[in-house]
Amino acid sequence: MDGRSGMKLLVLGGSFNPVHIGHLILAEEVAVQFGYDRVLLVPAFAPPHKALVEDPGPEERLAMLSLAVAKDPLFAIDDSEIRRGGPSYTIDTLAKIACDSALEGKPALVIGDDLADGFSSWRRPEEILRLADLIVARRSGKPFQLEYPYRLAGNLLIPISSTMVRDRVRMGGAWKWLVPEAVAHHIEKHGLYGLS
Repeated sequence: MDGRSGMKLLVLGGSFNPVHIGHLILAEEVAVQFGYDRVLLVPAFAPPHKALVEDPGPEERLAMLSLAVAKDPLFAIDDSEIRRGGPSYTIDTLAKIACDSALEGKPALVIGDDLADGFSSWRRPEEILRLADLIVARRSGKPFQLEYPYRLAGNLLIPISSTMVRDRVRMGGAWKWLVPEAVAHHIEKHGLYGLS
């Protein structure tokens, strides 16, 4: 975690299976809206709340994420959940960030509104909020209930999901501009998501 002293950090976790432009647009918009200097992307080894479908493996997902943001200084990647293995709990990652980093203030954790209803079932939600501010970004646009303090992002609602990308790849639909160009090349080169 070198080179982030005095930096305002925004944390965005996910399976990124695969990373798509909706992830990156959301992250940039939230960072700009709330004045964060860097977005730390945290790919999960195994999300505890959902099964990974058509998973090419954590190393492939990490490789695609690295390709997606390689040329953008706004983004950094923390692969600690992949290196740790097992279920990926946000509290463990935030505790590591708090120990490793000399940041300006608390980092912020951004989650989609599609996850907000279930936030109280996450592992140690009160401790998550002790370590990070919570920002809810628009993903579904549906109403949600959240009993914890949060800020609501005014980001664009972009109806793209990793499931959509995987389905289109597998079924021979149009998908290449839903992901960064380098990610599209990687999917094609390695025949991911049933690409023949």
